[in-house]
Amino acid sequence: MGGSAPAARSGGIVSVMAVAGIVASLMQTLVVPLIGELPNLLRTSASNASWVITVTLLAGAVTTPVTGRLGDLYGKRRMMLVCSVPLIAGGAVCAMAGSLIPMIVGRGLQGMGMGMIPLGISALRDLLPPERLGPSIALMSSSMGIGGALGLPLAAAVAEYASWRMLFWGSAVLSVLVAVLIWLLVPATPARTSSGRIDVAGVLGLGIGLTCLLLGVSKGADWGWASGTTLGLLAAALVVLLLWGWWELRVSEPLVDLRVTARRQVLLTNLASIVVGFSMYAQALIVMQILQLPAATGYGLGQSMLAAGLWMAPSGLVMMAVSPLGARLSAARGPKVTLIAGSLVMALGYGSSTVLLGSTWGLLVVTCVCSMGVGLAYGAMPALIMGAVPRSETAAANSFNTLMRSIGTTVCAAVVGVVLSQMTIRLGGHVLPSEGGFRAGMLVGCAAALIAAAVTMALPARAAGRTAGQDVPAEPVTVTKP
Repeated sequence: MGGSAPAARSGGIVSVMAVAGIVASLMQTLVVPLIGELPNLLRTSASNASWVITVTLLAGAVTTPVTGRLGDLYGKRRMMLVCSVPLIAGGAVCAMAGSLIPMIVGRGLQGMGMGMIPLGISALRDLLPPERLGPSIALMSSSMGIGGALGLPLAAAVAEYASWRMLFWGSAVLSVLVAVLIWLLVPATPARTSSGRIDVAGVLGLGIGLTCLLLGVSKGADWGWASGTTLGLLAAALVVLLLWGWWELRVSEPLVDLRVTARRQVLLTNLASIVVGFSMYAQALIVMQILQLPAATGYGLGQSMLAAGLWMAPSGLVMMAVSPLGARLSAARGPKVTLIAGSLVMALGYGSSTVLLGSTWGLLVVTCVCSMGVGLAYGAMPALIMGAVPRSETAAANSFNTLMRSIGTTVCAAVVGVVLSQMTIRLGGHVLPSEGGFRAGMLVGCAAALIAAAVTMALPARAAGRTAGQDVPAEPVTVTKP
């Protein structure tokens, strides 16, 4: 039961969970410094090399809901340890890779470990006293952004001054460290092994549907949005996911309880998560490019990969500093207010880019303000989810919420990519995104943040005294046997 851990031990649990979240999220930015060199390193084309990034997202999106469900059935701590195995193996496989296929396999394994973050958030509900739950959830949730922001300059430094293989060996060692810390310092969490079973058809349906959807969205710009491959994948995703939803409503032990997901608070929080994920990612895509483009463009700042990463690193520290403030705001006014505030702060950050886009210091301000908003929003979303679902379904519900954020970032990459590809200049025989394209992309991010605030405003007012630490009764369900 939550609240059983003494105060001293609670601090150790939260620290381990935060470290685990940061290490897992590092995998997202680990290969960014290598993007330009991957075709030569792997002896392949640039288009094929892009799968090194795409496969991590796909593997994480498909497996995160599954690991969440398994966490509810067999214990979150146990499944966090299981998630560390592909993180360790993936790092080792990538470090030894000499061609594309082993690298894709390794990166896919690393993506499978991303389920560690929502599992950790859910485990906090079982392990911590109510008074520590809010700040701890906010910190753990923000670790997704913190790890990504801090990982970029770290990875750039290693790639520039040491062998690129050290990036992956380092990630494997960090994953081993996380597994040891979880084993030693995190107590076992409740499990439901006596009555649970795995919805294999649900796993396959969700996996196929998400793979088709995310492949179509993430690769549409390369294949052509009107190509038969892209349209076929998107159509297949629609059909498969509709059939998957029909199945999930009929089985007694679904992978994702869609009836719980359809509750107003859960549904609107997940919708807001998609838009927040979209908005969060836009500035990361755009600012990094502006920092590195040559000054000859008139708007590029000519920074090296390492320097650009260092300019963006403070945003991760800002996110870490803001998360406890967001927890206090949630405790005082409710997580709905915190999510609205976070979305509006993100919109302010994007809006400030209209006058701050021309200097490194200006972009530092933009990224830090946006990160303040992300820190507030990311801490509020799990609290809203766990305040609306039974304790026995927290891992699955948080994993599904994490999936919604991932879908938002994938759609953002596609939309911003289209904007930048349509608004270009030619310099020295190269086609580059124009200043107008970057400004348009930032305005898209601003609009997404405002939409997130509007969606959040439709959330119900905080239930009488209910918080993420209190249990929510499961609703009786009539199941039709398939």
